[in-house]
Amino acid sequence: MSTTVLDRPKGNLEPLNVTEIDPFIDLAAEIDRLRKERNAVILAHYYQDPEIQDIADFVGDSLDLSRKAANTDADVIAFCGVRFMAETAKILSPEKTVVLPDMAAGCSLEDSCPPDEFAKFRKEHPDHVSLTYINCSAEVKALSDIIVTSTNAQAIVEQIPEGTPILFAPDRHLGAYLARKTGRDMTLWPGSCIVHEQFSERELIKVMGENPDAPVTAHPECPEAILAHADHIGSTSSILKFVTETDAQTIIIATEPHIIHQMEKLAPGKTFIGAPGADGECNCNNCPFMELNTMEKLYLSLANLAPQIEVPEDIRVKALQSVQRMLDMSPPAQPIRDAAAASA
Repeated sequence: MSTTVLDRPKGNLEPLNVTEIDPFIDLAAEIDRLRKERNAVILAHYYQDPEIQDIADFVGDSLDLSRKAANTDADVIAFCGVRFMAETAKILSPEKTVVLPDMAAGCSLEDSCPPDEFAKFRKEHPDHVSLTYINCSAEVKALSDIIVTSTNAQAIVEQIPEGTPILFAPDRHLGAYLARKTGRDMTLWPGSCIVHEQFSERELIKVMGENPDAPVTAHPECPEAILAHADHIGSTSSILKFVTETDAQTIIIATEPHIIHQMEKLAPGKTFIGAPGADGECNCNNCPFMELNTMEKLYLSLANLAPQIEVPEDIRVKALQSVQRMLDMSPPAQPIRDAAAASA
C-alpha cells in the first residue's frame, strides 16, 4: 500500500499526451511519481491483478473504495476496476477527475441491463419498489429506487414492508438467493455474472472430496447449485473475514480468484483453493473485464488523465439519491458528502 493522499499539495492536472512507454522504465516508480504529481488516489478492486493491488492506496469492493476516495482530498481518482465502479466514484466525487485505465472494462451484469430496457421493465411494474444491485450503469441507478450491495441487500429487503412487490435487477442469482433467505417474492431481471456462472458443480464436488475438511465460501452471484455446497455465502469483504477467522487451514473459494492474493496476505499460513470451472483447470473464472486493466494502462491513464469518466449532472443527482437511500437503510446511517450540492 502507498502512503495516504491526505495533505498532499494540489495536483498538476495537465495531460502529458504520452503515446508510448519506454520499455526500460520502472512502471511502479513512475506510477508512484505521477500519483504524487497528480495528487491522485489509486483504487484497486479485489479482482485486479496482484501487482495493481499492491500499488494501490486502497483495495476493496466497489462502494467501499468510492467512499474512501470521496473522503480524501485527492484531485484524481484512478479506479482499477470496471466502468460501473468508476462511475460510482464519480457520482460520489463529482469534483474529482476520475480515470479508468481501460474504458472497455465493462461488466456482464451492467451489459445485461440497458437503461432503455430497464425503464420499460419499471413501467411494466409501476407498483413495485425497485432494488438494484450496484453492478449497473449510472443511468440504471438513476432509474432505481434503492441501490444495494451484496453486503447490505438482505437487510434492505427485510425493511421493505410486507406486501410491497419488489423488482430486483440485474443479477438473477443474487435476487433468487435473497428471495430464499427472506421469503419475499421478487420479480427478477434475467442478468448474471459471467465469472460466477463458470463454476462447475461437478468439479467443485471433486475438489470437496479431495479436501474433506475444507469449508466452501461463495459469493451470492453464484448459481444456486454452487451455493448449495457453501458453508459461508457472502460479499467479497465477508468472504475475506470468514477465511481469516475460520480455524480451517484449507478453504475453497467460489468467487473471482484474484481475491486470493489478499487472503494470502491476511492469512499467510492457510491454503486457498479456487473453485474450478467446467474442465477443472481453466482460467475461465478470471474476470476478463478486470484483466483489461494493466500497470501500463494505469501509468498511461495517470500520465494523460484519460480515459475520463463523465456522468451527466441530472443522472448523477438521481443516481446519488438511490445510493443515499441504500446508505440510510444500512445501519448505521451513512450520509454522503455531495461536494457539488454543497457548493451550489
